[in-house]
Amino acid sequence: MSDTSFVETLGVYGRTAEDGTAQLQLDVTDQHLNEAGTLHGGVLATLVDTAMGHAVRSRTGEDDVPATSQLTVTYLRPGGPGTLQVTGRVSKQGEHLTVCEADVEQDGRSLVHAVATFAVLHR
Repeated sequence: MSDTSFVETLGVYGRTAEDGTAQLQLDVTDQHLNEAGTLHGGVLATLVDTAMGHAVRSRTGEDDVPATSQLTVTYLRPGGPGTLQVTGRVSKQGEHLTVCEADVEQDGRSLVHAVATFAVLHR
C-alpha cells in the first residue's frame, strides 16, 4: 500500500485548516486536463470536496470523520494550466450534519462554487 494519498497524487499542496476554514492549492498541468483541453471537472469536484472536508475536520474531535453526504458543484468557467486557489468553509454546523461552501479561483477569476452537506461519523 502506498503512503501517498489521493490528493497528494493529484499534486495538491499548501493545505491549511483552522476554525472552520480550509485552503489548498493545485498547479494544473496537462495531466489534469480533459480531452477538450480544459481542467477536468472531476479534479475540481475533488478539490472542493477535500477543502470542505478539511474545514469540517478543523471543527471536530480527533475521532470524528466527516463523510460527504451531498455535493453540488457549479462550474462557472473552464480552467486551464496554472495555479488554483481553493477555499472551503463551514456555513452551518448542526449536531450530526454540517453544511459547507467552497470556491475555486484561478488568476483572480472564479471557476467553481460548491455546496456540500457532511455527516460527522464518530469512531
